[in-house]
Amino acid sequence: MTVEPRGLEEPEREHLLDSSRAGPAAVRGSALRSTGYVAGLGLSLISAPLLTRHLGTVEFGQYIAVISLVTIVAGLTEGGLNSIALREYAARGVTERATVMQDLIGIRLALSVVAGLIAVGLAAIFGYASPLVLGTAVAVSGQMLQVFQTLLGTSLQGEMRFGWITGLELVRQSVSVVLIVVLVLAGAGLLPFFAIPVVAGVATLSITLRIVRGLIPLRPAFHPARWIPLLRDTLPFAAAIAVSVLYFRVGVIAMSLLASSVQTGYFAASFRVIEVLVGVPSLIAAAAFPILARTAARHDEERLHYAAGRLVEVTIVLGTFLSLLLLLGAKPVIDILGGAAFAPSIPVLRIQGLALMATCVAVSAGYVLLALHRHRAILIANAAALTASVILSVALIPTLQAQGAAVAVVLAEFTLAAAQVAMLVRARPHLLRTFLVRPLTIVAMGATACAVALIPGLPAVMMTALGAVAFAALLSVTGYLPPEVRELVGTLGRSRPT
Repeated sequence: MTVEPRGLEEPEREHLLDSSRAGPAAVRGSALRSTGYVAGLGLSLISAPLLTRHLGTVEFGQYIAVISLVTIVAGLTEGGLNSIALREYAARGVTERATVMQDLIGIRLALSVVAGLIAVGLAAIFGYASPLVLGTAVAVSGQMLQVFQTLLGTSLQGEMRFGWITGLELVRQSVSVVLIVVLVLAGAGLLPFFAIPVVAGVATLSITLRIVRGLIPLRPAFHPARWIPLLRDTLPFAAAIAVSVLYFRVGVIAMSLLASSVQTGYFAASFRVIEVLVGVPSLIAAAAFPILARTAARHDEERLHYAAGRLVEVTIVLGTFLSLLLLLGAKPVIDILGGAAFAPSIPVLRIQGLALMATCVAVSAGYVLLALHRHRAILIANAAALTASVILSVALIPTLQAQGAAVAVVLAEFTLAAAQVAMLVRARPHLLRTFLVRPLTIVAMGATACAVALIPGLPAVMMTALGAVAFAALLSVTGYLPPEVRELVGTLGRSRPT
């Protein structure tokens, strides 16, 4: 996000975050990571349809259920350490930073062991068949490798070296795609697919260790006396991260327990698409987060307000655009992913795609709250979303099945967005217009662009393209197209690793 210079002079390398170069660097980072993410999606178009068709409706539903369970447990034990590490890396001096990072690495290793035990135990308690319990044990190992690698990678993000981060993500994605293709061609059963994250995790972690060796100490510190104050300060945020991971995947777990295997498969196909796209606004917000953290640490309210405004406008434009694409183009997306067998997933995806607008507002508000150390506010907002998700899932799934789960996901996401904006406005009242009025106006333009669906006989692909063009035109004519979006588009073709 473009940020006006208002920095302090420091003889430290990370003073880039205080300078006028920080905003353009974040925009370039967003462009680079978005480009890498799109490239990863292109790779997944090779493997995802193969995996879906190879496993079939029932086994694909089981696969997504296990992966969701593992992701939930990883979130419960991740404790928000990666976000905390990035914030502390950006805000602290070199000496303090080294000590904190050693402590965080030690905490990460300890929590990884706990995560593995919890995941396998829950799989057994839920009554999963033995192969799925074993698959859970294998999958959680891969998940922990990825989480640990991401923790080490926060040092690269703190230095705004987005090229390395993007490259590592592409390595993980490429390894995963190749292994999926190989296993499908070999006619493998369900279990070997759970081992793919392990191989991909080892590959990316080994590269990361060599890259970050000069940035942070790699030796973990096991000093509970130092851990306790750090954990006490971040405990509400750790709980919020755990709750956020849980509420987002309650639908999948609830479907596996309350609905038929076939309906679970239909929901899993839709959820897989949303799970991939929901990471896009997080990439953009994460690129701007070092600036928010640095600015908040220096109590520069004017610069923080400006940066927060730029962030929410860019992300809500993106979220509305993605929701529009899924509403109009759900059919070709499901046709590519699963074919005719997954046709009932089309209305599920149309419903669930609406959640992306709320996701963008929630992500932007959440990162600003984190920069301000408003951990309890984040926890309260996520607890509200979890409560809504559980109640709605239990109420809607037995009668509406997959579509009921999609409605529950959407309403829970809007609950989160509303709660986090309310918490942020309570802390900073002057952000009300930034996080409410302008986003609502942009969403209204997206709804207007959906009018192209009323044109009779228009193929879904053409209708989707026309809707996207109409939305862009409305933003441009009304002056609501953020300058960062124009700069982001112009940067996509010329971004280089930094």
